[in-house]
Amino acid sequence: MKGMKLSKTSWLILSAGVFIVVLTGLGVTRTGQVKEQNKLDEELGMYTAILEKSQAIPLETQLGDLQEKLKESESQLAEAKDRLRQTVLSVDVTDNFFQIANYCQVVVMNLSTTAISNSAINGVNFSTISISATVTGELSSLIDFIIGLNKGYTTGFVKSAQLTVDDTSGDTSTARATISMVIYSYEGS
Repeated sequence: MKGMKLSKTSWLILSAGVFIVVLTGLGVTRTGQVKEQNKLDEELGMYTAILEKSQAIPLETQLGDLQEKLKESESQLAEAKDRLRQTVLSVDVTDNFFQIANYCQVVVMNLSTTAISNSAINGVNFSTISISATVTGELSSLIDFIIGLNKGYTTGFVKSAQLTVDDTSGDTSTARATISMVIYSYEGS
């Protein structure tokens, strides 16, 4: 074996065999890589589609809902400002109180108001005035009076009303009511 000589043809066949073995190895490796790449591309496409569907649709819907709520809130704020634009003057407030009492046929025994105080909530400035009163009359008239106060002041409400029945005779009951209410007025933005 020492002096074994290969002919050119043998070298050529041997070289071609080595080349084919190397080429086959590279082909098998490349085929495996292409299959793995295709599999990963399919998974990436599937996960991308899932991610786009799961994020985009709810966020777009949420954005639309929030914009709708914002418009609704702005509309409600504008409406509230318009209702509160009437000025709060102690004389006007008490005059309206007595008019409602007269209409409901009850007698105002005493009435007191607080000083007008200014406040702000979420950047909206407003004034408030509180009324405390004791009123007497028939029980049904007092109930109508309390309901009338809530309806008669568009920007005010009865905070509390305590009814005490004094006398029950026949179909009518004489009663006394201690009422506390607050009235709001818009003071600008």
